[in-house]
Amino acid sequence: MTASNPSMIQRALPTNVITGFLGVGKTSAIQHLLKHKPDDENWAVLINEFGKVGIDRQILAASNQHKRVEIREVAGGCMCCSAGLPMQVALNQLLRRRKLDRLLIEPSGLGHPEEVIASLAGPNYRGLLDIRATLTLVDARHFKDPRYTDHPVFQQQLLVADTLVVNKTDLSDFSDIQQMEKTLLALHLDALPVRYCEKAQIEPQWLIAAAKFDQAKWANPPSVLNLESTDNPLPESGILREEQQLDGWYSCGWRFAEQWHFDEALLLDWCHSQQADRLKAVINTRDGCLVINQIEGQLSTSIRQTVERESRLELLCRQKPDIEALEEVLIACRCNYSSV
Repeated sequence: MTASNPSMIQRALPTNVITGFLGVGKTSAIQHLLKHKPDDENWAVLINEFGKVGIDRQILAASNQHKRVEIREVAGGCMCCSAGLPMQVALNQLLRRRKLDRLLIEPSGLGHPEEVIASLAGPNYRGLLDIRATLTLVDARHFKDPRYTDHPVFQQQLLVADTLVVNKTDLSDFSDIQQMEKTLLALHLDALPVRYCEKAQIEPQWLIAAAKFDQAKWANPPSVLNLESTDNPLPESGILREEQQLDGWYSCGWRFAEQWHFDEALLLDWCHSQQADRLKAVINTRDGCLVINQIEGQLSTSIRQTVERESRLELLCRQKPDIEALEEVLIACRCNYSSV
């Protein structure tokens, strides 16, 4: 199977890559941008998630019920695996849907943005995509943590940035900013434009600047090539677990049939008990759909009155936990069928 050039583009499409490490606020930033999108423009979003259970697309679609926004997702690793074919297929599907005014691409927090940009600038999309500023979101507190600063993906995210967006400034202090500046200086990035924001409220005008990244060199591609852009069907049991290990990280996600409803209090207790580095979920409860986001021990939730076609929950950890034991307790958070 090969990806062909889309044929319905009348002009080069302004395209931005919005990258950053796990939990830094990329999806929230895109939510904010979509809320401030001009009403007469058609935008598209292409999301890549590390885990095989895609959740961000559901979150974006539910919070942006707009006919002028198209959202596609590539789940299960880095979207550029296997010579970029998964990304090309998903991107071509987006481009053929309608005439677009802007494209936003969110690589996984563990994905390789350099390769993403190289694919976008390659022959398949030459003259079709107008690559604009790449925004790299960071949390200034991470610059004191070698788990981030020594990670090659974190460093690559800094190196490809046209603008560095420091999010969660309400949670960082002056010493965090000082350490960030030292790190940028060591990487010869002290001239990099830096913007500051809280709650991922980035400004739409930050997207407009031209990209400095004219030609990317491919780094070592990830070894996992079996990416899928479509969901596996749920079994008759109504529950499907999917696991993956890549680049020193482990992900485990669950999908539950629509008729599965969870007790909110029990489920939140379960979430608080986890030692995962990242947890996110879109879960049907008796009161509506519960959206859960947990990063670095901080858990936030919101509720929507409508329910999703299915519930999804995913953990991301540096070490594999006892999945069978976790799943047993998670299933016990399900409401009694007679009470739903």
